[in-house]
Amino acid sequence: MDIADIIMRLGPLILMIMGIAIGGWVLTTWMRIKNGYPLDGAWGQAVYPRTSNETIERVKLLSQENAQLRAELGSMKDRLATVERIVTDSGHLLDQEIERLRGPAN
Repeated sequence: MDIADIIMRLGPLILMIMGIAIGGWVLTTWMRIKNGYPLDGAWGQAVYPRTSNETIERVKLLSQENAQLRAELGSMKDRLATVERIVTDSGHLLDQEIERLRGPAN
């Protein structure tokens, strides 16, 4: 078996791997463009970063929504702490004990 025969046998496999790699790169680039992410250059720098008024307004709206959601999450944590305190309250346990003692008689 000489080198030409090996290349002829591995040629389709090499072409298939190259095709998959190029197709993956094209798909990834298309998804980044579609979703508004900046493209990366050879050294990781953004190529043609968009700083339009629309983008700035979008960031402001997302920041406001983020602040609202954080406030709502804080409120929910406070409510959960109150519910946990009520459930684990010793008075609640006393009520359960009284009902357990009354149970069979009624």
